[in-house]
Amino acid sequence: MTETALRKELHAIIDVMPDQFIQAMMPLVACIAKEHWKPAIEPADADEIAMVEEAIRECENDPSAATPWRKVRRSAV
Repeated sequence: MTETALRKELHAIIDVMPDQFIQAMMPLVACIAKEHWKPAIEPADADEIAMVEEAIRECENDPSAATPWRKVRRSAV
């Protein structure tokens, strides 16, 4: 069986696996693949950290300029 076929079969197995087995399997799979796998969320880089810090300073200087979460949430839907 080719690697492509094995990957497809492994994906199919994972897709039907009960949640508790997925959770139990994750540490093993992550350990095996850690050199080749990037987590979905990466740490912020220096530019992103600077943007967040600037936004925090702006909110601290003028809290009325901040957009309330309920308004942001409504506009996203």
